[in-house]
Amino acid sequence: MSGEYTAEFSAAEQALIDKEFSRLADTTYLDHAGTTLYAESQVAAAAQQLQRDVICNPHTCRYTGDFVDQVRYKILEFFNTTAEDYHVVFTANATAALRLVAEHFDFGSEGNFHYCRENHTSVLGMRQLVQAKGIYMLTQEELLLLNDVAQEATANETTSGNSLVVFSGQCNFSGNKLPLTIIEQLHKHGLQQPGKCVWRKQTAEESPTKAKQQHYVLLDAASLAASSPLDLQRHRADYVCLSFYKLFGYPTGVGALLVSRRGAEVLQKRFYGGGTINYAYPHSMDHQLRDVFHERFEDGTLPFLSIVELLQGFRTLERLVPGGNTMERISRHVHGLARYCAEQLRQLQHANGAPLIRLYNNDGYEQRATQGGIVTFNVLTESGDYVGFGEVACVASLHRILLRTGCFCNIGACQRYLQLSDDTMDAIYKRAGRVCGDYYDLLNGQPTGAVRVSFGYMSRLEDVERLLEMLRNSYVTSKRQQRVEFIVNQVAQLPKPLQQRAQHLRPRLQQLAIYPIKSCAAFKITNAGESWPLTEQGLQYDREWMIVDMSGMALTQKRCTHLCLLQPRIVHDQLQLHFDSSSSFVSVPLSLSAQAENSARCRSKVCRQPIEGYDCGDEVANWLSDQLGIDGLRLLRQSGQRSSAANGKQQKQQLSLVNQAQFLLVNRASVRSLDFEEPLDETVDRFRGNIIVETDVPFEELSYTQLRIGDVHFHVDGPCQRCDMICINQRTGERSPETLTTIARMQSGKMRFGIYISQVQSDATDDPHDEQQQQKQLHLTCGDVIVID
Repeated sequence: MSGEYTAEFSAAEQALIDKEFSRLADTTYLDHAGTTLYAESQVAAAAQQLQRDVICNPHTCRYTGDFVDQVRYKILEFFNTTAEDYHVVFTANATAALRLVAEHFDFGSEGNFHYCRENHTSVLGMRQLVQAKGIYMLTQEELLLLNDVAQEATANETTSGNSLVVFSGQCNFSGNKLPLTIIEQLHKHGLQQPGKCVWRKQTAEESPTKAKQQHYVLLDAASLAASSPLDLQRHRADYVCLSFYKLFGYPTGVGALLVSRRGAEVLQKRFYGGGTINYAYPHSMDHQLRDVFHERFEDGTLPFLSIVELLQGFRTLERLVPGGNTMERISRHVHGLARYCAEQLRQLQHANGAPLIRLYNNDGYEQRATQGGIVTFNVLTESGDYVGFGEVACVASLHRILLRTGCFCNIGACQRYLQLSDDTMDAIYKRAGRVCGDYYDLLNGQPTGAVRVSFGYMSRLEDVERLLEMLRNSYVTSKRQQRVEFIVNQVAQLPKPLQQRAQHLRPRLQQLAIYPIKSCAAFKITNAGESWPLTEQGLQYDREWMIVDMSGMALTQKRCTHLCLLQPRIVHDQLQLHFDSSSSFVSVPLSLSAQAENSARCRSKVCRQPIEGYDCGDEVANWLSDQLGIDGLRLLRQSGQRSSAANGKQQKQQLSLVNQAQFLLVNRASVRSLDFEEPLDETVDRFRGNIIVETDVPFEELSYTQLRIGDVHFHVDGPCQRCDMICINQRTGERSPETLTTIARMQSGKMRFGIYISQVQSDATDDPHDEQQQQKQLHLTCGDVIVID
């Protein structure tokens, strides 16, 4: 039944296997799709052989050559074929085997190169070398059609050129297996619909050739052959590439290209190196390649020590997994663990019933023929948002669980399963500068990769249970802040790449926004390392000015939406006022003393509290009236202090012309969750926050009580109850009521968005002679780490 696990190995067999991998101790290894582990007896036997035998260059020692030939025969036997049907060409790995075919396959004048979208990056690299007329990308669905629809060749077609089709037997992203009967269908019927054209030699005016192509198949078996049987008598791929470390764990640096007799006919060797020729003249281009096929393609001295040690790998597998059907048993074992793991992951839930895991899979785990021992997923929060795979990697590493995250060198499969558009791919790799293998895990809240666990014959049920326990304890019963502190406090124990990711788990100050004139546009500080001073009232110059009408009442965007187009700029010792795209501007001095010398004092109200201010003069008043089209406007600057009401044990705070508190903190992740069609930055601007942060979890800020930004401490005064002013687009002045209704819908009628915070005055500032301490506490800097206390 689904979700149940039936042991493949007897208790005695499992005990023998466990003994071989006792070095794991309390480490759980779950990256067998990356590389499996070597058995202790395997490397011990290899070492004994090296100590016992004289193994040297096979050009010198026939004994070594005999060993290498034994390995060739063993490889052919392992894949149920013979030297009459296949050649074994040793390479450095599967990637080198792919390159060998790309360099030497003879496409003729009309042959095309076809590859599957869910291919390893190394297959994509073949496109740079193939001498094909056209290059085409196939989807998995297009390949599967070959099994369902018999495609008959058109009569009177003539053969013109050789086409090469490359696909993976098992996707290393999802573990999905393609039916190898596709190979026979391609040989018989070829590809009548070649897929998406990526590149073609012909011009736009030319029509594609209608000549029949001979189709050859390259099977990327690096992932498949590691834990599944591959029978080349039944499925006669023309080329098969392998990496033996995925089978045996040791040795590395040796792979193979298996070439059928049919495939050998269209590999035309171009480059030659030592050992591949009978002779080559230095005084002319004359040379002669070796007659034996594999000798023509194995350039230079083989890694003969590694090749010889492959024998111990085959012997170890057969000894630890006996019965004459080793790979069948391993396949059943890893598939059983993967099926159990996937079912248990599906059952993990948050307290509100929301799923913890999103799995990436084609057809489920019921059929071993279509699914291997790989489980790929992402972790979700209780609100359905994604947890970055980098964070999961950090948590797993600190629990001594070794797994893989990212796209696994298979960007096509990653794009397909994560449903990433082409534009999103550009945003990730071109605009955001992500590279393969890094921990850039979220873009606008969406994952750029996933978490992968994969199993080998030495994997146990306990490994799955330990993974599940880690996920439950870290993501179901723990709060994110506890998780972050757990990671940060042990950051030195992480691998270096994860140390860098861990440093970014704590939110950082993304942007400071100063609103010199109440209800007008912001003056922004966005560059990392750029700072802005603090005063007793908050950010320097924030809401120090306001516009009043002829009756002395404050003018806000509720009455005049075009106030958002009034753009204050702080330039040297002046506050410049610009309106929209107009070249006209007016200035007032920043110095309060200079303002007070020639200004009349006046009174107004903010939030029903009286305030005192200086009138900034006729010039700016007339300019404002002209730009906004309202007669009698005046610009006032605050001259007296306002205090906030006491908040519990907190002292009263000095306020500028703000409505309620010194600072308003807005989380970009919360804004993003609104999913507006406009650019994210435009939506962020609607909420007019001073302090803009970004966390991995939307609305996380609503749970904060205290926080520290850099060296400055804050207490939280409470959530901001929003009004309809957030319906105004701050770039255009246009109203869009859905902003408020969206928040109300998401919060069950509540209108909370962002939090009010106030600076906590530190005793360290009591020493007037400690200028360095004063300087630290009087500035906020973009890029500062935010610590939730």
